[in-house]
Parts: sequence; structure tokens; C-alpha cells
Amino acid sequence: MTTLIEASGLRKRYKSTEALRGIDFNIQAGRIVGLIGPNGAGKTTALKAILGLTEFEGQLQVLGHDPRAGREHMMRDVCFIADVAVLPRWLRVQQAIDFVGGVHPKFDLKRCEAFMARTQIPRQARVRELSKGMIVQLHLALVMAIDARLLVLDEPTLGLDLLYRKQFYQTLLEDYFDEQRTILITTHQVEEIEHILSDVMFIRDGRITLNADMESLGERFIEVMVTPEHDQDARGLNPLSTRNVFGRSVHLFDGVPRERLQPLGELRRPGLADIFVATMQGAHA
Repeated sequence: MTTLIEASGLRKRYKSTEALRGIDFNIQAGRIVGLIGPNGAGKTTALKAILGLTEFEGQLQVLGHDPRAGREHMMRDVCFIADVAVLPRWLRVQQAIDFVGGVHPKFDLKRCEAFMARTQIPRQARVRELSKGMIVQLHLALVMAIDARLLVLDEPTLGLDLLYRKQFYQTLLEDYFDEQRTILITTHQVEEIEHILSDVMFIRDGRITLNADMESLGERFIEVMVTPEHDQDARGLNPLSTRNVFGRSVHLFDGVPRERLQPLGELRRPGLADIFVATMQGAHA
């Protein structure tokens, strides 16, 4: 398996604030990775380092290049969609397509046209005249037309309604992603990307607190809906978190063998959002 991104001791300081505290991680080809954390956790700083948009300390290789020295070559195989519009508001849609087609050697105009045909975006409209959903669709059309190996998405559906958000991720899966491409996503809408992720990294206060593939999460984390007579037994096993649902306690455990939990109540696999909240609360405590 090919490693696309390799970070070792990655560190970034803004004056007195340490945004990244010597983190290590690897991202393999053909994976969809969620980088998830609360505001101020270091997500955007990590993406900026990967994209060569900020200086940093430590070692970082992206597609075999150090982003500080080899960004020009690296970006030939990298695409990026941010949470804010980066297209000039005065630019017309057709001008945007023509510009990207003229400057990027891997831009496929036919692929872009095929995606644009499925939208209602007017070709002569200016960016400022488009809805946020249309702007995201335009970004996606431009990005999907480039044969890149790494796609970085920073809160790509922020501010969009549910329909646009679902269409966005469905399009990525059906028309873009394959075993040769890797997608790195940051988002607060954990529930909406859980089903497409192959791997997840939780980050808090500049540190990676969890780095695992989605399959192993189901083996490591278990939720138990406990009957009242077993509640104290469950608490004695030091659950990661506890909440009440319809008068019953639901405990989330990390690394406790299933056979020890089975007698306490109903076992189920927790959602990624539940694991995230529980681990963030634990880190805060």
C-alpha cells in the first residue's frame, strides 16, 4: 500500500499558541480519511501544512514532496475545496472553467462539462450571483475534472442544506473516488460522512487523540444499554461516557472485552459522533 502523506513530529506555533504539538500520522492511497476535532483543535493548521500554505517544524512528505520546497510539483496531483468561496466574485462561470482548463495540465474539459450538465448553474452568471450550493457545485466540477491523487476538503458543505450536502458526498463516491485517489476531509457534520470514511483521526489541542480505521472502531468501542440492576456493575468498568435514555443508562466502553459487557444489557455499536463526543469529553476532563 502506497503512503501519500507521512508526518513525523509535525509542529506549528503561532506566537504563544502551539497549534500542532509534534503529531505523527500516515495516510495511505485509496482511503477516505476524516480529520475531526472541535474548533481550534488544529485541523485547519494541519491542512495548511499539507498544502504548503504555512511554515512548520518537523518532517512532512506529501506525494513524495516536502510542501515547503516542492509545492509546485506536489500541487499538480492535489486538489483543494475550502469552506469559503475562493473564486473571484466578479468572475463568470464559463471564465472560471476556461481559466482552470488553461492553467492545469491535468484538467479534462469533457469531464467538467459532463458534471456541469447535471447542474442548473448559468454559464454566464457571475460567481456573486450564484447560491452557496451552486458555488460548491462549481468548485466540485472544476476539481473532479482534474486527475489528482489527493483531494483535500475543509468543511466543504458548510452552510449548505441537507439536499446539497448529500448530493455532494454521493457525487464524490460515485464519480470521483477510486483506489488510486485519496480524500482527506475535515468537518463538524460527523454523522454525514461516517458512512463514507475508511479511516478517522481525532485531533484536540494540537494532538492526535485517536487514529484508526473504521473497522477497528467497531471492535474497540462498544455501547451497552444497561438495566437498572446492572448499572453499578457497568460503572465499575470505567465507561468512557454515560448518558440516560428513557430511564436506562447507556455506557460507552473503550477496549473492554465484549464477553464482560454481554451480561450487563443490550450491546450495540456506537456512532462515530458518540465516540467523538466521549473521547473529547475525556480529553477535556
